[in-house]
Amino acid sequence: MAKSTFLSSSIAKKVAMALSGLFLITFLTLHFSINLTSVFSEEVFNSSSHFMGYNPLVQFVMQPILVAGVIFHFVMGMVLEVKNNKARPIAYAKYNGAANASWASRNMIISGLVVLAFLGLHMYDFWFHEIMYKYVDVNSVEPTRYYGELVEKFENPIRTGLYCLAFLLLSLHLWHGFNSSFQSVGFNNKYSKSIQKLGYTFAIVVPFGFIFIALFHHFFNN
Repeated sequence: MAKSTFLSSSIAKKVAMALSGLFLITFLTLHFSINLTSVFSEEVFNSSSHFMGYNPLVQFVMQPILVAGVIFHFVMGMVLEVKNNKARPIAYAKYNGAANASWASRNMIISGLVVLAFLGLHMYDFWFHEIMYKYVDVNSVEPTRYYGELVEKFENPIRTGLYCLAFLLLSLHLWHGFNSSFQSVGFNNKYSKSIQKLGYTFAIVVPFGFIFIALFHHFFNN
């Protein structure tokens, strides 16, 4: 009975973590779509960022849900990692992890923690700045300020390098996490292979797209 309860609890946690991961992937796609416009149109980027920055639904509903989702996802990841380690108390005399699973799947907690650290930097660079600008310093509304602020963030080569490194590790995290999320929620049918290909494509295109945006503004706008 105890074993059954433990199993059910573990499955529930994995499903909850998978759902939170899929939710964060949705946000990541939206975030990437908006940032990508900065490469092609300063005006479109400014108008999109202004809408996201002042729309009450985004600011007071979606943003708190996003923060809660990020915290939940990473806390749940730590909980599952600890639980899995406790479930395997006997160390193997010899274990070749690379022969059984990819680096990404064996080091999700490492890549996840680095991504979490990056999110802290990102929040400091943009979210904290927005809070100070709008609610502490109470500056007037300036719909065209966002492009210049974005370019300024990628002026420093060290900060740009940190962003690129974080997105590289995000790619590794998504390489395993995207498909794992669908498996955890029981999505296993004739479309599984297509979903798997979509997951691998997403894990490459979106993070490396962010890297392209950072390098573009660093080398061509500074």
